[in-house]
Amino acid sequence: MAGNSDLTVPVSISAGIHIGAIVILALGISFDDKPKQMQTAASAPAVQAIVIDQQKVSDRVEQLKKQKQDALQQEKARQAELERKALEAKREREAEQEKIKALEIQRKLKEAETQKANDAAKAAQVKQQQEKERALKAEEIRKQKEKEQKAAEEAAKQAAEKRKQEEATAKKAQEERQRAEEERKRKEEAERKQREEAERKRKAEADAKARQEREMAEAMAAEQDSLSKTRNKQVLSEVDKYKAMIIATIQRNLVVDESMRGKSCRVFIRLAADGFVTTAQTLEGDQVVCRAAKVSINKAGRLPVSPEPAVYQQLKEINLTVSPEFN
Repeated sequence: MAGNSDLTVPVSISAGIHIGAIVILALGISFDDKPKQMQTAASAPAVQAIVIDQQKVSDRVEQLKKQKQDALQQEKARQAELERKALEAKREREAEQEKIKALEIQRKLKEAETQKANDAAKAAQVKQQQEKERALKAEEIRKQKEKEQKAAEEAAKQAAEKRKQEEATAKKAQEERQRAEEERKRKEEAERKQREEAERKRKAEADAKARQEREMAEAMAAEQDSLSKTRNKQVLSEVDKYKAMIIATIQRNLVVDESMRGKSCRVFIRLAADGFVTTAQTLEGDQVVCRAAKVSINKAGRLPVSPEPAVYQQLKEINLTVSPEFN
């Protein structure tokens, strides 16, 4: 806008000068024509004077034309100078505008660089924040994994302890089963031996019973023979006779040793009608002799009894003293 104002003033002045010169020339010519007409109309004698004046006028006109041309030349020069200055001002203005544009471009570039730097800083900050968050997350993951690892190790440790306990329990159970199996086998073996021993004892008792009955019969026969032989010397009652037979039977089954010499045991015996021993109790005396006497009585099983009811009533419950006899 300032450049346009600078050009407007010189152009206006130049236009005014041109218009003024044209008016002067027009007026000069008009003035020249009017005196000629007036002089021609007034008098002929004045023609020469008019011609001389016309020469001056022409000279003046030429002078004015020359001045006009000079003025025009000057005006053209001035106009050219003004145009040059205007062009120069325009160029300077354009250069300034280019400079301004360049500065604007530089400003925008700087703003862009600043924005880019800010964006980069912001991106770096965001990246740093993201890295920080990733680091925190990684730390949390690490702690979580460490926690899980510790939990796994603890679980493994507990599992190992449990496995050890289970193995110990299984081993103990196995040992108990083995002991139980061994105990079962031992009991079975003991029961087998007991059965065998019982069978052996049963056979031995049966044999002993048969032998006892035979011996009893022989003893009775011998006793009868002895009594019959000694009847003249001693008369024994039936009760004493059977007592003597019972004692003789116990003595035959009695197992003796030297520790029993001179010792005795008092026993109580209850008999059935057929002589079967229903009760055998030791009352007093040496324990060894008492045990041997009880074993002997149980081994005999049956003792001699009289078929006569009156005699049996005297013998069904009797107290006897057993004294080991040594040959």
